[in-house]
Amino acid sequence: MSLPDDPESRRPLYLFLIATLAVGALASLFITPANLGWYGSLNHPSFAPPRRAIAPVSTALYIVMAFAAWRVWRKSGLKSTEMAFFALQLALNFLWCVLFFGLHQIGAARVELALLDVAIFVTLVLFFRRDRIAGFLFLPCLAWALFTSFLAHTFWRLN
Repeated sequence: MSLPDDPESRRPLYLFLIATLAVGALASLFITPANLGWYGSLNHPSFAPPRRAIAPVSTALYIVMAFAAWRVWRKSGLKSTEMAFFALQLALNFLWCVLFFGLHQIGAARVELALLDVAIFVTLVLFFRRDRIAGFLFLPCLAWALFTSFLAHTFWRLN
């Protein structure tokens, strides 16, 4: 399934992109210079990605999530279990930034990430059942979430 040729038909895709990227932009408000200073003062594991890699990776993942959600929305509608789990995992993505960067609660963020991992996995399965491409598009999101969980656990142990 490719993008519709008619610009009017692409409007829902653009709305998914705007809404999903807005969640990421709002979450990034908690990554202030003071919070980056706190983050920099932590003991880091050797496998922690450089700070400059986080924003491009996150942005790419939010775009992929929006495209996957748009594909599923076209088949299931907005009031569906698939869209409910999509919204839940977006909310949990936001909450992770609040807990980790905003409140400096590494332990709570670690627990919250376990919930996020489950929500992303369920979203991936539901999406895959509705649209295989959408399900496959969520694989990098799950991989990044699992990596982030392992990273947060390591930060928690080191600090």
